[in-house]
Amino acid sequence: MLFQLPDKLSGQTSPFFGSPATARSATELLMPSTKHKPDKVVRFSVSLPESLLAELDTMVARRGYQSRSHAVATLARDGLVEFASETGNGSVAGTISLVYDYRKKGLQARLAAIQHKYYLLVVSSMHVHLEHHNYLEVLLVQGPAEELRKLTDELVTCRGVKNGKLNLTAAAIPPLL
Repeated sequence: MLFQLPDKLSGQTSPFFGSPATARSATELLMPSTKHKPDKVVRFSVSLPESLLAELDTMVARRGYQSRSHAVATLARDGLVEFASETGNGSVAGTISLVYDYRKKGLQARLAAIQHKYYLLVVSSMHVHLEHHNYLEVLLVQGPAEELRKLTDELVTCRGVKNGKLNLTAAAIPPLL
């Protein structure tokens, strides 16, 4: 179990990532939907060193956030996603991006074999041809964060893979079956 969140209706706590019903509740809390009543906004005070506040203001301006509060809320959501992916064993969704040299003998077969080994985690994949002899492959994945990290590690450590990264979200994709 990752951590406990209060159930809005019953006041009971429920696991952050457990059944699909609790995963939806967690998603709603992290990324409110327009279908539901929005969360009440709560004000709180934060103290920051001047230099960090200046960097935050620069980011707010460059990215076009509506306000510091909007930027801080986005950073908090990102931090919660990272926390969930580090500590939980519930299902999360994400992508694995790989850049590799397609000329490396046996590499594409090896990457395919690894994906077949983890076939329950890989929802979809696509690759595009980059300049010269490089491919970019992107896999849409879902499952326990720990298993997704294992899959990523196996893929990125193949000889010929130049770069690879796992990017997780808090929300799991609805089951396909």
